[in-house]
This record gives sequence, structure tokens and C-alpha cells, in this order.
Amino acid sequence: MATKVQYKTKQRDELVSYLQTIPGEHFTASDICNHFHAQGKSIGTTTVYRQLERMVEEGLVNKYIIDENSSACFEYIDRTMHCHHPACYHCKCEKCGKLIHMDCQEIGELQAHLMGEHGFRIDLMRTVFYGICEECMHGQQA
Repeated sequence: MATKVQYKTKQRDELVSYLQTIPGEHFTASDICNHFHAQGKSIGTTTVYRQLERMVEEGLVNKYIIDENSSACFEYIDRTMHCHHPACYHCKCEKCGKLIHMDCQEIGELQAHLMGEHGFRIDLMRTVFYGICEECMHGQQA
């Protein structure tokens, strides 16, 4: 039994080490599994999900569910990064599905306007703007 606990600890350590190399980037559990498989390391999808959910509970990882058609998206939170506060805005490309994190003061101004002028408070952790990303716009013009 001690070997099993040690094995899980090793996998968690490897997972955390990898996540520390991509702070602020968005990823899915599938992305994590693909990374480890490319490195020749076997880590099960269930293990990845379980560890990510624990990290969400511990405040090390943010979890985003953008819509019912997308996989859950995660983001490792380095304690020194900008997203370790309650407001986190995103843009989602309707063509390629890419999720882009935004940390803009202008969005805070929009939030204040909506509350002050319309009595509407937006959900700071679930605010998503839909549109077309720059790469897809350039691809459309070609």
C-alpha cells in the first residue's frame, strides 16, 4: 500500500512540476495526458482529473467550464501571477475554440458601468467574450 501512495505522490509531483512551467496558460486534462505520453510517461486520465480537482480545492488551479460543448479548462495559479484574484476574464474563439485570458483594467470599467448604470453584477470568474481570435481572422483573410 505504501508503494501505491508513493506512486501517486510521484505523479502529483511530476504534474505540479509541469504546471509550474506553464503558469497562466489554459489546458485540459487531455492536454496534460498528451504531454506526459509525449515524454514517455504513463499517467492515467482519471489520475490527472483527480489531481486537478484536488488542486482546484487547494487553490493551486482554477477550473473553467465555458460552455456545455467544451471540456473543462484549467489554469495553474502561480502565487505571483495576475490571475490570483477574484476577477478573471476570457475570450473564446468561436472558430478554433482557443481560450484567451484577459487582465484588462478596461473590463473593470465595464463591470462598474454595468453595476452603476444597469444594476447588473457580472460573474467575475465566468465572464467570457465570444468572437474570432487573431490567428483565425488572419486565416480567414488568406
